[in-house]
Amino acid sequence: MAEKGSSAICPECNGNLRQEGTETVCEECGLVAGETEIDHGPEWRSFDDEGDTDRRRTGAPLTRSRHDRGLSTEIGYGTDSNANYDVRMTGRKRRRIARLRREHNRSRIASKAESNQVYGFTEIGRITTALSLPESLAERACALFDSAQSEDLLPGRSIEGFAAATVYATCRTSSNPRTIGEITHVARADENELKAAYDALNRELGLPTGPIDPGQYLPRYASNLEVGPDVERRAREHVERLHETNSIGGHNPSGVAAACLYYAAGEREEWPTVTQAAAAEIADVAPVTIRSTVTTLRELETSGSTS
Repeated sequence: MAEKGSSAICPECNGNLRQEGTETVCEECGLVAGETEIDHGPEWRSFDDEGDTDRRRTGAPLTRSRHDRGLSTEIGYGTDSNANYDVRMTGRKRRRIARLRREHNRSRIASKAESNQVYGFTEIGRITTALSLPESLAERACALFDSAQSEDLLPGRSIEGFAAATVYATCRTSSNPRTIGEITHVARADENELKAAYDALNRELGLPTGPIDPGQYLPRYASNLEVGPDVERRAREHVERLHETNSIGGHNPSGVAAACLYYAAGEREEWPTVTQAAAAEIADVAPVTIRSTVTTLRELETSGSTS
C-alpha cells in the first residue's frame, strides 16, 4: 500500500502521521486521525479470468440492448455546461445547446442499418417491459436481432415482426415461454409478421428451440388463476403423466398446462374453483382445447384404475 510522508503530528502520542489509502494513521500508536471518503485511485478488483486485463472499472457497464453498446454520451436538459440544475440559461445559450443536442443525436446514427437497429432495439425494450420480462432476456433478444441483421434477414420483412420474433424465440430458448398471442397483444406486429420472421430466424440461424414443456407455463398460469401450490403441484403430476403416456403430441402446450390446472382444481372441494372459460382465457385457447385435454386425463385415470 502506498505511503505518503507528512509533517502532521498525532494528537495522542505526538508521533508522525502517514497516509494509507483513505486513512491517516499514526506510525507510533496506530490512531486513525482522519479518513477520506473518496478514494481517487483505481478500483483494483477484477472478476475476469484473464490475468492481464486492466482491472480499473469506470463508467456504466456495456449493454447489448443499445446499438452503440451504451458507449455514447447524452446532452441533458435543464442544466448548464457544469450540470447545475438551478442555473437558468439565457436564450442564446439555450438555443446553442439545442443545436448541439440536435447535431449530436444526428451523429450517433451513421447509417440506415443503425437506424433500423435503434428502432428494433427500442421495440424489443417496449415489448419486454410490457410483458414484465427480465432485462437479461431483453439483451439476449437484442443480440439475436443483431445476428439476424448481420445475416441480412430483414429485407422484405418488417422490423416490428423481427423484434417480436426475437422476443418470442428468446423466451422459448430461456425456458420462459410466452404464447404468440401474448407477444402480438403488446407488439406492433401481427401474428403473420411474427411467424414469418420467426421462421426465418429458425431456418437461417438454427435456433436451439424444441417442443415447449407445458410445465413451464404452470407457475405463471397458477398465479394468474389464483390457485395455491397444492393445485400447481397436482397439475404438474398430470403433465408428467401425459408425458409418460405420450399423450401431449399435437396438443397446444399452453392449453395443456391450463387444462391440467383446471382438472387439478376440481379434484378437491377445498381447492379454489377454476372455470373452463377462465383457464382458456389465461392460455389464449378455445374452451374446446381445455375439454380435449381433460377428456384425455379422465381416460388415463379410468384406464389406470381398471388395470
